[in-house]
Amino acid sequence: MRAVDDLLLTMNIEQSQFKRMTPRAPWGIAFPARHVARLLLIARGSCWLTGAGLAEPLRLRTNDCFLVRDGVTFELQDRPGRALVDCEDFENPAQGAGESTEILSSRFTFDAVAADALFALLPPLFRIDLDERAGRQLRATFDLIAQEAAEGALGSGFISARLSDVLFVQALRACTAGPAGSVGWLAALRDPLLAPAINTMHANLAHPWTVGELAHIAGMSRSAFAAAFRAKTGETPLGYLTTWRLFRAKTLLRDTDMSLQEIAAHIGYRTGQALSRTFAKHEGQTPGTWRQKTRTAGRPVAAQAG
Repeated sequence: MRAVDDLLLTMNIEQSQFKRMTPRAPWGIAFPARHVARLLLIARGSCWLTGAGLAEPLRLRTNDCFLVRDGVTFELQDRPGRALVDCEDFENPAQGAGESTEILSSRFTFDAVAADALFALLPPLFRIDLDERAGRQLRATFDLIAQEAAEGALGSGFISARLSDVLFVQALRACTAGPAGSVGWLAALRDPLLAPAINTMHANLAHPWTVGELAHIAGMSRSAFAAAFRAKTGETPLGYLTTWRLFRAKTLLRDTDMSLQEIAAHIGYRTGQALSRTFAKHEGQTPGTWRQKTRTAGRPVAAQAG
């Protein structure tokens, strides 16, 4: 998936943290909206999931796994209606004498540039099938992290952190391999007609793409392609292209010393002024101002783009 590869190659996972929770009934854990994505696995037992935009509580059982994007509030409870403890304050062993549940949780924070693109890619909550190949790989990594955390051997913290980064990429892979039906970029990347057009677009952002060209790649009429694209992604093909060009512009502004004109040519704008106008329209500030604020925030800058 070229679109996902582009994102993974340019994003920075700033921090990942693993936690194993083993509450005993009665219990309830709240996961407030924070600037983190979460991946959770019910390793043993069962519980109820509420929040996350669900119309009603969802029963989770052993091997149920789900990815929750940034800014989403949800709760896990042995039974709906329990008193809740903030996940940050939860400590093992939990009070209670009832049935025990084991929950493996990893949380991830990202740099702002990647987060904007990533969380547009993900639905609020995505269930992952651990019976599929990508899901089995994810479960194996979860088990390795849990083992490292339990043993606490030399370098276990370092290993767990690196494995958590791998875990997130595997989760994203599992999302792209999952069943169709959701709205967003993931749904479009699973569509056999839309995916070739999207990946071709990403392979050459500098090309002056037209809807007609993209429709030809998809083997569809222009109107049918435009309608299908919007139905899947929620935006027009050229709107999607602009979104991704601006994401790439941000990574180049952040990570290189390329001039605005060089960046413009790299991503498909004829002049630096044309890029600046589009950037300011979408971001509310000029590329130069955005770059200066990013550098002031202390982000590393390389000499040239790779």
